[in-house]
Amino acid sequence: MTPNPILKVLSTLSRNRVRYLLMGGQACVFYGAAEFSRDTDIVVLAAAENLDRLSAALEELQAECIAVPPFEAAFLNRGHAIRFRCHHREASGMRIDVMSVLRGVPAFDILWERRVTLQDPSDTQIQLLALSDLVKAKKTQRDKDWPMLRRLIEADIVQHRATAPQTQIRFWLEECRSPGLLMDLAKRHEQAAAELAAVRPLLRCAIRGDENALSEALTAEEQEQRAADRAYWAPLKAELEQLRHSRR
Repeated sequence: MTPNPILKVLSTLSRNRVRYLLMGGQACVFYGAAEFSRDTDIVVLAAAENLDRLSAALEELQAECIAVPPFEAAFLNRGHAIRFRCHHREASGMRIDVMSVLRGVPAFDILWERRVTLQDPSDTQIQLLALSDLVKAKKTQRDKDWPMLRRLIEADIVQHRATAPQTQIRFWLEECRSPGLLMDLAKRHEQAAAELAAVRPLLRCAIRGDENALSEALTAEEQEQRAADRAYWAPLKAELEQLRHSRR
């Protein structure tokens, strides 16, 4: 059987006791919103001991840093992504993107406390970013992330609609991006929707059943988040350009 390169990466991280959380497209697969990706995106604790463990895992995977910035805690702590390419025969070509700070998402210690832990058939533990944190991390300027956000919430509703506690229902009302589904949620849970409208005003459109206004408000909400992500990354991109220039 052909080895799974993603599981090779994750098992190597686990065996080296790296404190990491899987995010990005591979995490979406585990949450039932399938996305094909040849990358393994992780957020890590940027403490010295944990970065030493990560270095050992990367060495085992024969992973090389493929771009700026270099693998240093200072760059991780400023919000940069550090990218590696694996050359181990069981993970050949697999890219690993490492971060420790995510826009709009709490510090790693909090993410770690509310993580989801899975176990694969080979007994490898896989540490996943919690769905609520993954959704926040996916609010980027990239076109591909917004359909994925929609599918993540839809999949969670389909899977848990009958048994969801109030906290999960409120999460859906805060994050759902499907107009018809959001109107149905607001109708079924009108009190919670009315309370949350103070922080997500478009819920008032959902409560009224005004699908056109709701669709427009969802688009405006998306554009606001895209703009915030562009503003967040602008100084980091400028720093990368300086690093590339100095390297040349």
